[in-house]
Amino acid sequence: VQLQASGGGQVQPGGSLRLSCVTSGRPFGTFAVGWFRQAPGQEREFVAAITWDGGNTHSADSVKGRFAITMSGDNAKNTVYLQMNSLKPDDTAVYYCAARLSTYYSIRPRDYGYWGQGTQVTVSS
Repeated sequence: VQLQASGGGQVQPGGSLRLSCVTSGRPFGTFAVGWFRQAPGQEREFVAAITWDGGNTHSADSVKGRFAITMSGDNAKNTVYLQMNSLKPDDTAVYYCAARLSTYYSIRPRDYGYWGQGTQVTVSS
């Protein structure tokens, strides 16, 4: 599975960004996708995830109600989005998308075997 993340940037507090993660190399119905983030000096933490069929999603408490994960595509090439609203300075981090060869998601980074390159999100005034 190959993953290509994009959409990061700098935004003021209260602003919005939409991250995209393009997946390829394996039929989408065979893996789940998660978004994680890592701030300087901190461990990588779970943000949101979606099951292979898009039927189930889960978000970390810190982003619930502000971030939403969705997906679209035609199975050969699919994109997973992370819509981020009401951004706060604490959301500043490098955001990564990851895939695991399972029909269900996990909140643990070690359960994901495939990672994109990361995209920087900076929230500041």
